[in-house]
Amino acid sequence: MAQSAPDTARKYDLGFARWVYENVEGGDKLSMCMQCGVCSGSCPIGTEMDHGPRKLFMMIRAGMKEAVLTSNTLWNCTKCYRCVVRCPRGVPVTYILGGLGTKAVEMGYVKTEDTVRFSKAFWWSAKTFGRTDERLVTSRYHFSGGFGEGVKKSLANLKIALGMFKAGRLHLGAPHKVKGTKNLQAILAKAQEIEERAGETER
Repeated sequence: MAQSAPDTARKYDLGFARWVYENVEGGDKLSMCMQCGVCSGSCPIGTEMDHGPRKLFMMIRAGMKEAVLTSNTLWNCTKCYRCVVRCPRGVPVTYILGGLGTKAVEMGYVKTEDTVRFSKAFWWSAKTFGRTDERLVTSRYHFSGGFGEGVKKSLANLKIALGMFKAGRLHLGAPHKVKGTKNLQAILAKAQEIEERAGETER
């Protein structure tokens, strides 16, 4: 009597690569990846990822949907774009990782509470300074769950922070600001007013 295939086989979705191609930003360039490893070798914090970009792309091809969408690689990417600049085939690695992260949230692979807290921290920095400051965004996000959680997360990510500093992605001193932050805030306030007015009209 023949034995049935093990349950682990069900974790593979052979249509996943096609889905990424059709639904993820930059996914249509995934087939151009020749597995040279330049992206993973160029990443300043690649050692902190459970799967480097090169391996993650191979996992997509293998149909490892759940493993890909729950990978911390999607969130540990610092958006330094070294991988994009150095890729010999022009694969938009950073965009693909970001697109996969967005889909992971939409499909319930990421806790909504965490994404909301991070979004609030990100938006606070953007509207206050006109740009994001990784130090302030991260700190605000880490401590949004309480002092104890903030300390724990900060210590856990200390090595990553040092790697970003060495790579020039973190700076010392006051946050960088755009010129005319008051004008920016006035624009944002007007945009919110228009949005609220449009919402009232739809009701």
